[in-house]
Amino acid sequence: MESLLPSNHCRGNASHSLRLPSGIRVGSSKGNFSSTWVAISKKDKQINPVNYPCLKVYGKQSGESVIEKEEPIMSEVESRLRYFPGNASPLGVSDSENGINFAIFSRHASSVVLCLKYIDGCIVDSQLELVEIALDPSNNRTGDIWHICVEGLPGREVLYGYRIDGPKEWERGHRYDSSVVLLDPYAKLVSGRNFFGDVTDKNCNFLGTYDFDSFPFDWGPDYNLPNIPENELVIYEMNVRAFTADESSGLDPDICGSYLGVIEKIPHLLELGVNAVELLPIFEFDELEFQRFPNPRDHMVNTWGYSTINFFAPMGRYASRGGGPLAASFELKQMIRALHNAGIEVILDVVYNHTNEADDKNPYTTSFRGIDNKVYYMLDLDNNAQLHNFSGCGNTLNCNHPVVMDLILDSLRHWVTEYHVDGFRFDLASVLCRDTDGTPLNAPPLIKAIAKDEVLSRCKIIAEPWDCGGLYLVGRFPNWDRWAEWNGKYRDDIRRFIKGDGGMKGSLATRVSGSADLYQVNKRKPYHSINFVIAHDGFTLYDIVSYNCKHNDANGEKGRDGCNDNFSWNCGFEGEVDDDNINSLRSRQMKNFHMALMISQGVPMMLMGDEYAHTRYGNNNSYGHDTAINHFQWGQLESKRDGHFRFFSEMIKYRHNHHILRRTRFLTKNDVTWHENNWENLESKFLAFTLHDEKHGSDIYVAFNAHDYFVEVVIPPPPPMKNWYRVVDTNLEAPKDIVPDGTLFSGSRYNIAPYSSILLEAKP
Repeated sequence: MESLLPSNHCRGNASHSLRLPSGIRVGSSKGNFSSTWVAISKKDKQINPVNYPCLKVYGKQSGESVIEKEEPIMSEVESRLRYFPGNASPLGVSDSENGINFAIFSRHASSVVLCLKYIDGCIVDSQLELVEIALDPSNNRTGDIWHICVEGLPGREVLYGYRIDGPKEWERGHRYDSSVVLLDPYAKLVSGRNFFGDVTDKNCNFLGTYDFDSFPFDWGPDYNLPNIPENELVIYEMNVRAFTADESSGLDPDICGSYLGVIEKIPHLLELGVNAVELLPIFEFDELEFQRFPNPRDHMVNTWGYSTINFFAPMGRYASRGGGPLAASFELKQMIRALHNAGIEVILDVVYNHTNEADDKNPYTTSFRGIDNKVYYMLDLDNNAQLHNFSGCGNTLNCNHPVVMDLILDSLRHWVTEYHVDGFRFDLASVLCRDTDGTPLNAPPLIKAIAKDEVLSRCKIIAEPWDCGGLYLVGRFPNWDRWAEWNGKYRDDIRRFIKGDGGMKGSLATRVSGSADLYQVNKRKPYHSINFVIAHDGFTLYDIVSYNCKHNDANGEKGRDGCNDNFSWNCGFEGEVDDDNINSLRSRQMKNFHMALMISQGVPMMLMGDEYAHTRYGNNNSYGHDTAINHFQWGQLESKRDGHFRFFSEMIKYRHNHHILRRTRFLTKNDVTWHENNWENLESKFLAFTLHDEKHGSDIYVAFNAHDYFVEVVIPPPPPMKNWYRVVDTNLEAPKDIVPDGTLFSGSRYNIAPYSSILLEAKP
């Protein structure tokens, strides 16, 4: 008979052999892991669960054992597995001297069963066999950790999960269901469906796997981390799949939408001039989560990824050719190595505020909920232990519980040591500032631990300093002088001034000079402000100048989703229009936004696609569309290369070449002259200032005109032995709108067009 698990590559050489005699058959009916059983032949009277306490016997229906005929459909299996009590550390799966060690936390569980399944050639076959091993609390439990070491398993090509049971006391916060095979929170690799959005496999199980046989990844002899100083960063927020999923990418279909696809497009990033990518979530997530049951969103595919299944495993469907979890891990490292070799840092957008398991109304139990709901999630114990929902997604991770804190810290260290990532942007980071009951904390233990952690010390750490429970901490995020913040006030103030709102002149001055009102405390620096006008959620840059209102009907929520306060202006017509005057105005406004972003003190961040004016047609919450709404349109890029794209690229490079635009300290009165003596005039929508370069005299004069009429200004004299050169006038057509070396300007006055901006540089 064939062994369930091949004898080659097996781990361990110990005793306590578990051998299934010829009468035991191990199989699966319909590929549903939760309905797999161990069948016992009538002839084999010695086989009894009492005699084999590590075997759990399941029937086709809950609680029903199965007696099969002599010739069942299932393949016969002879398994030679030996087992030891194992070790409580490390959590997850580890390769030990005696075999493969499995360890999982569950404080409140009454029983834990380890489930093992073999993968043939890295392809999951739903008909392959299953072995289940019940852990003995007296031998396989140390404190709150359940553990076992199994000899006879190969070093890879094994899936595993757990059935866990415990108290049925809903009102005390427990949600145990032993019929579900659960994913290990510490699984470093996760197996699910192989192809992104494959609806034929939408109900697949997500199971852990491992690889102890492959050689360590070769980062290369000349490989180095970029280690770019924070003030030097220009961040490009992007989605791995959406970057190359569209056929216009011109890539082999096998790598479209993959980590390898990103590698092929690194030349574009270099041409644009960015030196850091902030990747929308690449932790394993279920893109078909909306399609589990009939609902208004069951037509959508989660393409943004803000619904984490596991905090250690890379997204398997981002591997090329449906390669699965091992390929995903390898190719992600290839991508990061290639980006680093190009001088581009990698920042991960991480979602530790909630998981994919939804709420109590429509629960989706895959891991944490079934392992120890009371520990992993914030609960309202005064309200039937309902889940708190500070994330807006149905549940809230209990981040400052010691066990969950360790999980998050271990996860972050894993991404730094195993994948060499350079930093993290924490989604809805204010959740991480709440106590176990949801109360805001002044000094959250987790936030401090991340800031002080030795492994994370080289990383950029960026907070999205708000959550869906109203905890808005922009400028007040607990920081230990390390945490940077997405500056939401920068976004709002820049949008309002550029579109022509009154009374915003002082706010514009504050934001472009580094938001000292928010960040000039303790040892914080201007680069702790991540400046952005546009991000993944909300309007694109084109849409913010083309729509007054969101148009989210395609999302299925009757327009209730998405932000209502966009501070946008359609320039006179809602949506697409053939009017040359309106389109010209929109072009100027987009350039005004980009120039403001690039001359501001702090760290600029732009959104993928804004370099060619990508539109989502007014959808400001496009998380569920795996279509051209989110996919980068490479054909449109080509059509804009000599105009819009050129301006964006040259403006980024201009920032890189001028140190006074990226200072490491806040501006003093010697660093800037404001050409303004009427700050209180609410009708004024014009601002001009000069940034001084004391060392070289290469001053920069900037003016923004948000009026609907021309403003003639007196240009101040240049520094001694210098002349003014016009670098930017957003009212001019390409290529005159930006001339990096400048065009000599010898006049004393400049007539600045409506809704436009200029930049002059002092040069010899």
